[in-house]
Amino acid sequence: MVAIMAHGANSLKSIFYALAANSSIAVAKGFAASITGSSAMLAEAIHSVADCANQLLLLVGLKRAKKPPSVDYPLGYGKEIYFWSFLVAIFLFSLGGLFSVYEGWHKLHDPQPLKSAWIAICVLVYAVIAEGLSLMGCIREINKIRPPRQNMWRWFRDTRESDLLVVFGEDIAALCGLILALMALLMAIVTGNPLYDALGSIAIGVLLLIIAVLVGIEVKALLVGQGVEPHVNKAMLKWLDNRPEVDRVFNMVTLRMGSDVMVAIKAAMIGSEESAGVMVARINAVEAAFRDEFPNVQWLFFEPDNKD
Repeated sequence: MVAIMAHGANSLKSIFYALAANSSIAVAKGFAASITGSSAMLAEAIHSVADCANQLLLLVGLKRAKKPPSVDYPLGYGKEIYFWSFLVAIFLFSLGGLFSVYEGWHKLHDPQPLKSAWIAICVLVYAVIAEGLSLMGCIREINKIRPPRQNMWRWFRDTRESDLLVVFGEDIAALCGLILALMALLMAIVTGNPLYDALGSIAIGVLLLIIAVLVGIEVKALLVGQGVEPHVNKAMLKWLDNRPEVDRVFNMVTLRMGSDVMVAIKAAMIGSEESAGVMVARINAVEAAFRDEFPNVQWLFFEPDNKD
């Protein structure tokens, strides 16, 4: 059986992992920022608060995507998750990034000496550990659906799981941002120059903006209307070619609708000269077996023909 999407992965679990980690980290970073006056630490605190909002929006999207089809929305509400993921990518990521750049730019023109900087260092080390655990949990869920020998960048480009994609992007941005903040604070402590702290805030902002653009591009493609992943499309065509009822597949169109999939097939059938009743029985047999093999297919349209 080929899993079209996260039948084996639990994206909800990844979201809760990230929400729990970011909530505790946001409180710790905010406390450290208020004591130390660190610009990089404040940027990181805002980043963690934004990440918590991200996870809440994803939970809203997952809930709304489960609404049953209606007359106005005959294919259901599965694409809702793409809309909420797009909001996360564009608004929260970008706003968080722009705030970090602004904060760093402000501190460049009005540098302030750091106070109790080692408190911030301890908080950042804790945050690196917590974010690392969250990222490991996300990767564990991704690996349940990632094809063998497919690297993470290829998965990022090919996946249709916008919720996992956003959480993965968040975790990568958070971990890299923490490392940048840690390096900036250490340089500020060693040199006694708060300039490095301001530069760290700007670097974190630029990182967030880059992640926002990358995630936004992928989610935008899903909003426009992507089919199934390339390896799944290939598996579907191979499965149809191996069916004894199917002579030749002329065309196959797929469309991802959140967790559900629509498939339209145009094919020549074996024994097309037989009666209509026999032809219908053959098509019904293929459709039933196809749904068993690809359980995420909710809408399947099969058109028998003798030419494309």
